[in-house]
Amino acid sequence: MKNELDIEASFDISEETLKKYYDLNTQKKVLEGEMNQIKKQIHSFLDESFGKEQKGEVKRGKYKAQRTIRSSVNYDEEKTVQKLEELNLEDLILQVKRPDTEKLDAAFKIDLVNEDAFADCKTNKLSQSITVKELSL
Repeated sequence: MKNELDIEASFDISEETLKKYYDLNTQKKVLEGEMNQIKKQIHSFLDESFGKEQKGEVKRGKYKAQRTIRSSVNYDEEKTVQKLEELNLEDLILQVKRPDTEKLDAAFKIDLVNEDAFADCKTNKLSQSITVKELSL
């Protein structure tokens, strides 16, 4: 019986709870803004000391700021495929099979394909978001 009361009590949301969430979210935004300003200062210092996009570190007292540089290479898929085709290197091009979900949904609507047959192929992704705003009363 105690569990049921705990569960029921947990479904009650008070004005204080909403206010606390609102206040904390406001503080979070202020803190993130301040952190971004400090981060820019650190990057500027490291840019001056070590060069732009260069790794480096600065120590002050018992604190150390360290910048690492990550690099990744991406190919423009359309241009790369075109160039590979020009060079007759089709074996370096992936052929990706992917269902055309728009056509499949249209086929369901006109009963060309039985939708139940694809029930185990579908996944539904849900995401939740909470927004709390202060009302002017």
